Amino acid sequence: MSSLQKEVQLPITGMTCAACAARIEKGLKKIEGVNEASVNLALEKASLKYDSSVTSVAAFEKKISDLGYGVASEKAELDIIGMTCAACSARIEKGLNKLDGINKAAVNLALETATVEYNPSQVSIQDMISKVEKLGYQAKRKQEKNAEAADYREQEIERQKGKFVFSLILAFPLLWAMVSHFSFTSFIYLPEMLMNPWVQLALATPVQFVVGRQFYIGTYKALRNGSANMDVLVALGTSAAYFYSLYQSIVSIGSHAHMVELYFETSAVLITLIILGKLFEARAKGRSSDAIKKLMGLQAKNATVLRDGSEMEIPLEEVIVGDVIYVKPGEKVPVDGEIVEGRSALDESMLTGESVPVDKTMGDAVFGATINKNGFLKVKATKVGKDTALAQIIKVVEEAQGSKAPIQRLADQISGIFVPIVVGIAVITFFIWYFLVSPGEFAVALEKLIAVLVIACPCALGLATPTSIMAGSGRAAEYGVLFKGGEHLELTHRITTVVLDKTGTVTNGKPVLTDVVIEGKMDEETFIQLVGSAEKQSEHPLAEAIVQGIKERNIELVDVDEFEAIPGYGIKAIVKGRNLLIGTRRLMSKFNVEIGSAENRMVALEGNGKTAMLVAVDGVYEGIVAVADTVKETSKQAIKRLKDLGLEVIMITGDNKRTAQAIANEVGIDAAIAEVLPEGKAEEVKKLQLQGKRVAMVGDGINDAPALAISDIGMAIGTGTDVAMEAADITLMRGDLNSIADAIIMSKKTIRNIKQNLFWAFGYNTLGIPVAALGLLAPWLAGAAMAFSSVSVVLNALRLQRVNLNEKGRKI
Repeated sequence: MSSLQKEVQLPITGMTCAACAARIEKGLKKIEGVNEASVNLALEKASLKYDSSVTSVAAFEKKISDLGYGVASEKAELDIIGMTCAACSARIEKGLNKLDGINKAAVNLALETATVEYNPSQVSIQDMISKVEKLGYQAKRKQEKNAEAADYREQEIERQKGKFVFSLILAFPLLWAMVSHFSFTSFIYLPEMLMNPWVQLALATPVQFVVGRQFYIGTYKALRNGSANMDVLVALGTSAAYFYSLYQSIVSIGSHAHMVELYFETSAVLITLIILGKLFEARAKGRSSDAIKKLMGLQAKNATVLRDGSEMEIPLEEVIVGDVIYVKPGEKVPVDGEIVEGRSALDESMLTGESVPVDKTMGDAVFGATINKNGFLKVKATKVGKDTALAQIIKVVEEAQGSKAPIQRLADQISGIFVPIVVGIAVITFFIWYFLVSPGEFAVALEKLIAVLVIACPCALGLATPTSIMAGSGRAAEYGVLFKGGEHLELTHRITTVVLDKTGTVTNGKPVLTDVVIEGKMDEETFIQLVGSAEKQSEHPLAEAIVQGIKERNIELVDVDEFEAIPGYGIKAIVKGRNLLIGTRRLMSKFNVEIGSAENRMVALEGNGKTAMLVAVDGVYEGIVAVADTVKETSKQAIKRLKDLGLEVIMITGDNKRTAQAIANEVGIDAAIAEVLPEGKAEEVKKLQLQGKRVAMVGDGINDAPALAISDIGMAIGTGTDVAMEAADITLMRGDLNSIADAIIMSKKTIRNIKQNLFWAFGYNTLGIPVAALGLLAPWLAGAAMAFSSVSVVLNALRLQRVNLNEKGRKI
């Protein structure tokens, strides 16, 4: 992405249904310079890609505001040190206001503070502190304010809870009036006072105009922009009931008759039920973002750093690149860095899924949120804030939850035209009842109109897809499977063929010593000591594997008198006065060493996918050492799972056919494409696609990137290179092939869940409208059903958060 092409996520307030989301999305797309815009109702976020030379975030916020909605922001207070006059405060204020994501910054010279309103998806507290420091001052976050950072979703839940309780208190007495509409309830005692139209008016009015104010505001905003949404249906339905009842109450002045045709209770109970539905919905939405909260909860809150020669504890946001951090046993590593002192074992299961701690020493990389198990470490910070591995994971999950799956477009299109059609049906229903079914019965016809308007609210339709995408991608992230977008989550279940790169994917990608064969008279310990000591001088990966394997056998290595690497052949060395040759057949031939029957053993080892090296001591052949890139323990089981899912599994490698087939046979892969040059992998994927196969490519290296990009779904092993992960659609954080099956199963379960939700939402409205039009549904029942439909869709989506992908699956 060029420096002018930017991405931003804006949290939106005030949306009530899919029509709202569609209207905002449509409005944002009309802004010049916007390349992509997607609005997610469940997440209440807008995701945009735009050209910063043409437009800005301020333009998006203005557009959203003009459409009648708001952009939520957070507030923070900074202590500023070093200001001396008004020019200082003005300079800092100007500098902060220039940062992307800062809505408003005000610096108070007297209090020495800066109050900043900002979008956390664009700018962090550390960015602000860095800006102030660049201007020549010091800044520090006020800790007490940190805990009070506004969570607008929590505030929304509290607001809806207050409205519901207030509404319930007033609407409850009106239930007696509702009972009076049913003839079979004549035996129930009805307090005379509650039958008084003016008492009913007094109880219903606050509910209609105080609690229901949000529906009128929403209706005004929608109609002002030439569209209609759920608020229009609710406002029309409840207003019809309220104002008709008000008219009847005025007409009844002077008459002492009981007015059973009053519908004050209908509007009040309807609004109460809808607010209850909104409360449940808001709570469920909060639960659906649990994956992000869990990931964020992994982060350390503070860090102990060495500054100005002294040890101090500071908030995580204040750590900067280059800081030396003290990490004690049992503590979390605060940020990504490099060990500069100490040795320890670190639990990296949150990144890799592996429960066995990894030994680390000076020069090794460590990652934020991993746990230091036993030793004391000094770590130099190399990546902080949004650049850390965990922050990148959180970003991928957030973007996936905020993106749209192709299946959602249909629901969005239907929601956009749904409300005007429903209003039309409601009006026709009214006239049919008033003129044909119950001629002249205005109250009866009105009741049917209200029921149709209320039952048809398209909330469930708007929530059907995004809630499932959120829950599915969040649950997958807990298993170390990161989908980059909703479209990838949807398309993965259609995969028919999985192509696996061999090195680092099926195998560990790191050779190990597998065989030591002694055919001479030398004892094993002496043979191993001589070979290990000689190979210690070589930088070749195979030599490293031999040395590591010998060290694990507790054999002490000795100094080498002479050493020479012979490229393409092997090595020549003198150890303890003995002349050693270690290498290929050509090396032995070059120095006239007779290898006798070793050829058969070499062929057998190579047939098992191993690299064998001949060893001669003082001109006499003594034995063979063999090295192999061993297969991952889980590869065989994972490939069986893929086959059980009905998938074709193919391995691709640059190795020779004999080695490739040996590895393929070991793990149960039927087809192996061998001797493929790095640039040829993409071509092989293309050939499979031309055969009509939907291909998932799985790899971990730079040379896999073109193939990952061209495949239908690219999966990068998270233990591999950044280039591979950038080119892929899915990142598998664990180096375990079981994650491929996990990704496909999660995709299938999510799509099935979306289809269930859409079936329920479509079916509910398709059945509900005619039932209400036929007069089989009282308005208050329609309101309860409408609220239930939205809540049921969200609760169904949340079932994805309980998915157990496999009995051995380890959650992050």
